Amino acid sequence: MNADSLLALDAGALSRRIAAREVSCRELMRASLDRIAALNPLHNAIVSLRDAESLLREADARDAGLARGESAGWMHGFPIAVKDLSDAEGLPTTQGSTAVGMRIARSDALFVQRMKRAGAIVIGKTNTPEFGLGSHTFNEVFGLTRNAWQPDKSAGGSSGGAAVALALGMVPVADGSDFMGSLRNPAAFNNVVGFRPSRGRVPAVPAEDLFYAQLGTEGPMARTTEDVARLLCTMGGWDARAPLSLADALPDPGAADPIGVQPGKRIGWLGSLWPDLPLEPGIRELCESGLRQLQQAGYSVEPCTLGVPRDAAWTAWLRLRQMLTGGKLKAIYAQPELRARMKPEAQWEVEQSLQLTGAQLQEASVLRSAVYRAFLDLFDRFDYLAAPSAQVFPFDAQLRWPQSIAGVPMDTYHRWMEIVAPFTLAGLPVVSVPVGFDARGLPMGMQLAGPARADLPVLALARAFEAIAPWSQRRPPALASPA
Repeated sequence: MNADSLLALDAGALSRRIAAREVSCRELMRASLDRIAALNPLHNAIVSLRDAESLLREADARDAGLARGESAGWMHGFPIAVKDLSDAEGLPTTQGSTAVGMRIARSDALFVQRMKRAGAIVIGKTNTPEFGLGSHTFNEVFGLTRNAWQPDKSAGGSSGGAAVALALGMVPVADGSDFMGSLRNPAAFNNVVGFRPSRGRVPAVPAEDLFYAQLGTEGPMARTTEDVARLLCTMGGWDARAPLSLADALPDPGAADPIGVQPGKRIGWLGSLWPDLPLEPGIRELCESGLRQLQQAGYSVEPCTLGVPRDAAWTAWLRLRQMLTGGKLKAIYAQPELRARMKPEAQWEVEQSLQLTGAQLQEASVLRSAVYRAFLDLFDRFDYLAAPSAQVFPFDAQLRWPQSIAGVPMDTYHRWMEIVAPFTLAGLPVVSVPVGFDARGLPMGMQLAGPARADLPVLALARAFEAIAPWSQRRPPALASPA
């Protein structure tokens, strides 16, 4: 099998080929490193890449294990790169900030440990915006990550490096994290699948705060829904160090079929969630085209609206995000020499947090609860909900963020991603699936969400949609010729 064919395999097929010793771990590592050498200088998806000889020796050790009949798991020999907000032992965790520097991690985050136990080899990190703030991946440490389809466009974020590395075949699966759409937006911008799990599905270990920080979560990304499910089952599961983590049993990620396909169900089409939330022209039409395909396959689709005022949801979002982000960054902000290195958006989050009162935070929690109850009302009528993954198509990579949408000015650096925030507030499982391209060839995704803890049913719907509308099979122009 040539290198291009090898890197084009989905992760499940790749796992089976390696287990059968039809493909060696060395072959996979060599092909991945060659692909990175060819495409990463332009796209800048992977950072802190380890040296090739060390990685090839680890791949050889995996092959030797297979020769003895020893397999670590379904990810045996997989090259993976960890998002640069999480720790991977021996590699720097910069968070994209010169204020943090090249701090070398002394241990792995829990989900990284779990991927390693399944046989994965960490080859480096994936790029992220500074502190993960903003859905556009650029920073002063490693620079700009460019879109896999059109390098002059944004890769999204904050899991932008992960999404681009996946789309370009540098890695077979990837971890990401999602606070304000950071698994969903870059997936949409790069024509891959990104899944934000239910709150607590993937434990955050290590973490300073075990109780208040309930908006961000790690999760899986891949080129297919089935591979996302496999990685979720690897990353997820109860851990006593995360007291709010979920203890539900998850399928064996190495199983032939970790998720099934459900027959037709009821889908509520939220559109832009609220009538006055702006969308760039063409996004709604792509999503509605995809939903018509689901209708033709036997699913019921009906328009609906989230029954909570838009300003209430946004107020809850702003205050809770400011509390969590500002609190996390306050120690850096308090040091003038480090504060000067923080990007303006990070400084703004801290400054806003310092003005919050206890009463305002209590009100924000009440408003957040209203958002959750509004979703519950919809799930009385529907099995799933659908909405666009982003309000804009991939934009000029040189911009810091979109200043307006359809003529409507954006009043904060993240207002242009408002469409993902309610799902975060409610802690719902939600996946972004590729839904097509505009006339310029720019990708877009659609969010599919279900009730809390219905992670696998949501992925089953995503898989059904993928079979009906196989946009994820398309590959970026850079892969049209041998890399």
